[in-house]
Amino acid sequence: MVSGAERRVQLTRQRVVAAGIALADRDGIESISMRKLAQELGVEAMSLYTHVRNKEDLLDGMVDAVIAEIPTDTAGAGWKASLRQMALAARGVVLTHSWAPHPIATRAAPGPAGLRYIDTVLRVLREAGFTVAQAHHALHILGSRLLGFTQTLFDDSGADVGPEGAAGIAAELAAAFPYVAELALAVTHAGALGPCDDDAEFEFALDVILDGLDRIQRG
Repeated sequence: MVSGAERRVQLTRQRVVAAGIALADRDGIESISMRKLAQELGVEAMSLYTHVRNKEDLLDGMVDAVIAEIPTDTAGAGWKASLRQMALAARGVVLTHSWAPHPIATRAAPGPAGLRYIDTVLRVLREAGFTVAQAHHALHILGSRLLGFTQTLFDDSGADVGPEGAAGIAAELAAAFPYVAELALAVTHAGALGPCDDDAEFEFALDVILDGLDRIQRG
């Protein structure tokens, strides 16, 4: 049996960060605390501070480790295909770690893996002939889509209400908000109001952005 002292000797920053990711994957980002993480690792909370300065430093490490999971080998594809492939690969990683978008968006600065990822994106753009200014604009335009997520206009993740409920809601909406009602009915799922296909919407917006950048680069 491994003693507490032996487990503390084996503790590393990588192990602490990996345990944080596993805890967030299982219980959500709200579950992350130094005390809870120490319990998961079977150590005293104070021993964690040898490897992470505080909770924010832990989140920095978790975010960077998640970004490091995103593959960047695009096997000689053109710039547009390369960026599309990277963004969709990033989306796959983010869907695995559904807690990640908020901490990614709220980090003060990217870590080593984040910088490598951004550097790869810039390399793809610069080698395709984009100017430094255009590549800078492209980073801003693509925004969080480069990391596999985006901020939505509203939360449509509520439960389906069924055909009768959908008809009633649409009728209530139509009087005051006719175009909202029209849209709601146009994107119904299986005859009922329901959430949008987030993957399809992500890809549609990504393709529109990449097509626009293509026109800029050609112009």
